[in-house]
Amino acid sequence: MSVQHNGPLYFHDVEVGEQWQSPARTVTEADVVNFAGLTGDYNPLHVDREFARNTPFGKPIAHGLLGLSLVAGLASYSPWMCTAAFLGITGWRFLRPIYIGDTVRVSTLVVAKELKGRGRRGLITWRRQLINQAGAVVQEGTTESLVDVRPERVESNR
Repeated sequence: MSVQHNGPLYFHDVEVGEQWQSPARTVTEADVVNFAGLTGDYNPLHVDREFARNTPFGKPIAHGLLGLSLVAGLASYSPWMCTAAFLGITGWRFLRPIYIGDTVRVSTLVVAKELKGRGRRGLITWRRQLINQAGAVVQEGTTESLVDVRPERVESNR
């Protein structure tokens, strides 16, 4: 785990190999119902207990994209970065179901860094894993973000 900071981190404040764990969050039935309402995805696998009882899961599961959305939120402060733009997701995998009542957290690892443009921003590649209360990885993949370089470092590069 990295050293705690009082404000957001810049590109040069993190190194390849550093890792963070987010706070945990319990997935509620309200989360699933609200996500269904927001997206219009009322698949009975998520919202119908009787239907879900007859599936391999035996009970309703959270939407996979709800899990990915939780990754975005939980990872946004683990670590807290001066993010200029979220650029993409690659190789995202949905490995296990997320059940109502599961408590999840995000593990984040810096995989790669590369300065871009005129040295004002850098591309950071992150490996993200959504992990349940049993320690099982339920989702994982790689994300990329463009992160600001600390202003005084930009000035010194001129």
